[in-house]
Formats: sequence, C-alpha cells, structure tokens
Amino acid sequence: MHNISNTHILIKSALTSERFLFAKNNKMIKYLIFILILSSLFACNPQPKSQCKSLQSKYPDVLNINKIPANQNDLSAFGFSDMGAWHAYSLAPKDSSGFAAGFIGPLLMKDLSYWLGNKSMQLQLTKDKGFIKFDSIENHYYPGRLVQKLIAGNLKITQQVIFTDKRTALFVYRIKNTGNKTQKISWSLLNSYFTDNLKTLKSGNQLRINLPNGTFILNSFSVADFNLENLPHATIIKGNKSISLEKGEDFELKILQSYFFNEKEFKESRKQLANYLNNTDSCLKSNAARWNTYIRNTFLQGNQYLDTLKYEKLAVKSIITLISNWRSPSGALRHNGLFPSSAYKWFNGFWAWDSWKHAVALAHFDVFLAKESVRSMFDYQDTAGMVADCIYRDSTENNWRDTKPPLAAWAVMEIFKQSKDTAFVKEMYPKLKKYHQWWYKSRDVNKNGICEYGSTDGSLIAAKWESGMDNAVRFDHAKILKTNEHAWSMNIESVDLNVFLQKEKEYLSRLAEIAGFENDATNYTADAKSLKEKIRRYFWSDDKRYFFDYNFTEKKLIEVYGTEGWLPLYTGLASREQASGIIKVMMDSSKFNTLIPLPTLDASNPEFNPLKGYWRGPVWLDQVYFGIKGLENYGYKKEATQLKYKLFNNAEGLLTKQAIRENYHPLTGKGLNAAHFSWSAAHILLMLNK
Repeated sequence: MHNISNTHILIKSALTSERFLFAKNNKMIKYLIFILILSSLFACNPQPKSQCKSLQSKYPDVLNINKIPANQNDLSAFGFSDMGAWHAYSLAPKDSSGFAAGFIGPLLMKDLSYWLGNKSMQLQLTKDKGFIKFDSIENHYYPGRLVQKLIAGNLKITQQVIFTDKRTALFVYRIKNTGNKTQKISWSLLNSYFTDNLKTLKSGNQLRINLPNGTFILNSFSVADFNLENLPHATIIKGNKSISLEKGEDFELKILQSYFFNEKEFKESRKQLANYLNNTDSCLKSNAARWNTYIRNTFLQGNQYLDTLKYEKLAVKSIITLISNWRSPSGALRHNGLFPSSAYKWFNGFWAWDSWKHAVALAHFDVFLAKESVRSMFDYQDTAGMVADCIYRDSTENNWRDTKPPLAAWAVMEIFKQSKDTAFVKEMYPKLKKYHQWWYKSRDVNKNGICEYGSTDGSLIAAKWESGMDNAVRFDHAKILKTNEHAWSMNIESVDLNVFLQKEKEYLSRLAEIAGFENDATNYTADAKSLKEKIRRYFWSDDKRYFFDYNFTEKKLIEVYGTEGWLPLYTGLASREQASGIIKVMMDSSKFNTLIPLPTLDASNPEFNPLKGYWRGPVWLDQVYFGIKGLENYGYKKEATQLKYKLFNNAEGLLTKQAIRENYHPLTGKGLNAAHFSWSAAHILLMLNK
C-alpha cells in the first residue's frame, strides 16, 4: 500500500510526465489509472469533500481578463493560454455591445506579441433570415478554460475554449433547444482583424490564414459544409445547411485553432488534429483532470492561509499566471519555459534566475515543467560554465553580456524533494558544478574566495544587470575591473551573491551525494562551512547590526540598507546575535516594515523612489519571500505571519481579480510595472506553502 506522500509523487509523475501523455502500453495505462483512483482517496483528504468533485469548477474568475484590445499592440488586454501554446484569448466585458457573444483574439506571441484581431469565432445565429438576439450572456474564466453561456429564447448555447496541446486550441459550441417546438436555425462565425491584408483560404474542412512573418493560423472544423466570405479586416464562416433542432435536441460544432510556425509542425500534428475533433469529450475531461491536479497538488502543500477562500483564490490565480506564461519549445528554445510576463512585449524569452525561481514553485504542482524550466537555461551553458542571462527563439538575441545570481541548484534540490528523481539530479549535477566553478574563475578578480558581479564585455551596466538588481543604490559608485579577456568584475563584493554561493555549496553537497560523487559532497560541505564563517565576518557591521556589500578598492562597507542584508537569514548563515539585529531593522516601520513590507531599499534612504527606481524602493515578492522565510528560520513566526498578512491584504489586487504585478509600491500598495508576472506568482505560492 502506498503512503500518502509517495502516492502524491505518483499522481504528479503520472499527470505531468511526457511519458504518460504518449504511453501505448495498456498495462502501464491500467496501472496508472489504478494508482490515480487509489490515491484520489487520499488526495482530497485535506479539503472538504465537495472539492473532490472538481476544483477547476470551484474557482471561476479569480483573474479578470475581460478586455477588448484597443489595437494590435495593446497588451493590457491579457490572454488565456495553456500547455505552452504561443497564442491566447480573452473575454469581452459584459457591457461590450457586439463583442460579448464570442472570444477575443488570438494574441500571437512569436517574437513581439500582438493581437491578430478582436473577435475570434464569434457565434451568430439566424432564424427566418434575421439575427437571433441573445437575451443573456454569461462569461467565465475557469482555470484552464474559457466558458460562455448564452440564452436566446428557447435556445441555450454553451461555448468554451481549452488548449489541447502546445499549438492548438479547441472551441466547442453546443446549441440546445429547450422549448417544446422544433426550431430551424442557421449559424455563422465572425472573425475580425486589425489588419486588412489577411486572406483566408478554404480546403475541405480547414481554413488557413498565412501571416506576414511566415507563421499561419489553421482552423479545422468538425463539419466541411460551410462557405467562406473574406471582407476587409474580417472573415465570415457560414454553415450551408440550416439546423433543425427537435425538443431537447442539441447541435455541436467543434473547431480547432492552431498557430503553427512552419509546415513541418503542421504535418507532424495532422493526425492529432483529427483525433481532437473526434474525441472532444476526452479532451475536455483531460483538461479538467490536469487542472484539478495542479490545484490539488498545490493545496496539499498549503498551510493556514489556504483555509479561507480568498487565499485559495490567490493560490489558483498564481497557478493560472504561471501556466499562461508557459511557452513550449520553438526555434532555438529547446525546452519548455516561462516568459516573465506575456503582457509585456519585451519579455518574450526565458531569463535565468526567473526560470529557476519559477521551477521551485512549479515543482510543487508540475514537476515536468519545473525540470524543463531548469533545462532550458542550461541548454545555453558555454564551455567555461557560464549560463546566458536570457535566451530567445532567435538565439542571436541571447544575452551573453552577463548571467544571473546562482539559484539553479536551489531549483534542482526542490525538484528532487518533490519528485525523488535521482536521474534528473545526475543529469544536472555536472552542469551545476561547472556553473558554480565558473563564478570563482570569472568573478573573483582579487582571488580572495569572495565573488563579485560582473560582465563579459567590460560594461558596468551589464555587471549591474548580473545582480538582477540593476539600479540598486549600493552600485551607484561602482567601478569595473578586468579579470581576463572574457571577464570583468565590479569593485564591489556583494553579500547576496556570496550568500547564494555559500548556500549553493550546501545544495551541491547534497546533490553530489545523491548523484554518487562522495568526494565532491565532502569537499562542498567543508567549503560551505568555511565560507559561512567568512561571510559572517566579512560583510557584517557591528555598528549598524546588518550585512552590507564591501568595496574592496576603498576597503569599506557600503552601508546602504537593502534586501541583500537579510539574505543570511534566508540561508541560515547568520548567527543568532546577528539575526536579532537584522530583524530589528526589518521590523522598523521607518525602514522596511511599510504598508507593503520589505521594500528593496530602506524607506528612509534619500534615494528611495518606488515610482522611478526599479530596485530603489519597490517591493519585489522574491525578496519578500527570502525575508519572511528568514524570519521563520530563526523562530520569528509571529513577525513572519504579520508581514505575510500585510503583503496579501494590502498589495493592490492580490485578493481581488486584478493581475499579479511585477512589484508594488511599499507606501501605497499600488501595483507597479509588468502585470501577470511569473516570479511574483511563484513566490506567492511559496509563501502560501508550508
């Protein structure tokens, strides 16, 4: 008999593994089904029995995506996407005349994102040559699907959209006669576009739209008996035959909308498209099962914050945010990963420390995607061991000027904790080791065992980027120094970088042990202990009772209170005496205990400016997580809980239907910068976890 934790792992492995999706062995399928049925007895146990039926249907509209884009570049209208697709859809607001009875989109996300149109497959019904008016229209965004319910007299219409794979969305329209008499109706679908140079071509039951960048939209219908009318900025698809519905009878129309990047993708998907049209009920059930598992796995990790509906909704909104930013392999992107935000046009690639932070949260509900997010960045590890800062479909745009703080081992360790997958550890360990060694070869200009942020091109701006805290006040007077022909460092040794490296040594020791490298494990344990003691002395100010960066050319601490100073609490590096001093600073309302707690800069600093300074005052949720986790590590549970509640309750929109933002104003709570931000969602989930 499986215990609950092992069963939980089996559920996750079965529903997130690519092997499950393509299994052909009947015995294997039967075994997995048996395990799923058996384990479902345990999986819902922490939740009320009503949640065992469908967690997906329990959480409608936790995120408002009801907006019509004003133009093709209006990314304030966010789209629903899933399964790594590169296109998305939104819903119209209720008061949008002429739009509400259909879906908005698609949003296309290859390279720079843009809306192809503002109406996608909008259903129109006619009777006796006159349009049927809808008496009521109800729109809902459930996790993993868009649903519309329409009433027109004695006609009840349900429209929904789900994604069936990384390139294809499934539209299902069901029209039911609820009256006592036979009704004869005709149907049509309207698509409107922002440009007038698009031509749609019909072949059998398929319509193809060739786009200027070489990609194309393919619409596949469950019927072939329809006509196509091309208009300026629009197409109308009309069924050739009227539908006669007897009392209680319904008509179903199914359409696939695929966004293909080339002919090869289309040819590889041809058989699967036919399968989707022939098995739509199975597709819908699979969608529900996957999303129920996402939510259930998350709730199994939960704590007291998930005991109330508002925090459950926040957790579900965070999952939705992450999954909507999921992009599948394409071009030079060889593995799945997440955009920082699909709602910002320049975030159209994968970033290093973003991906590793995403992976830590994803590991709790989708181990496969967590692994992919780690692999995606290490696809671009160079021979020296460096990992690129960010990567794109077009690899010529990859940023090799810098990397990002070393959090990859944290991600791999968390994935192992959730999956117990030793093969993945063995796959990643040599790459992690090489990356760790690269820091000491390329970012320790004075060879004292304490590293600095730097760049590969000698530019100071790229060195600041490497910290991830681009314009932090602590770097205002930094200078750049040359290490070798390919490496430059700032003259500042940063506490956060070295704290991360010390913790990475601890992770590498454990991972080396798992992978069977006992000597490495022993060496990393010794190195971690040595560096721990050195950091305690090197970056600590007895006078200020805080950790600060060190300017080694001027031989002085840079006494700017920032988030880097509490990272030794997060990793457990600080002594008890040091912790008490740091926590006093963190809980000071004039410094960090603001309306939204733990800003990136002490609120009393003259340079504090959350509206103009990206890292000079806004609250970033990864830094909040590190701070709160640090408080918990040292037994300050009451203070940690207090700060969590301040964040969740005061940050604009977290507990309502608004988007999760990149960062927040610490004094007003206003959401700042990019909306639908992945790493914010990731750290919300981690803060809601045990």
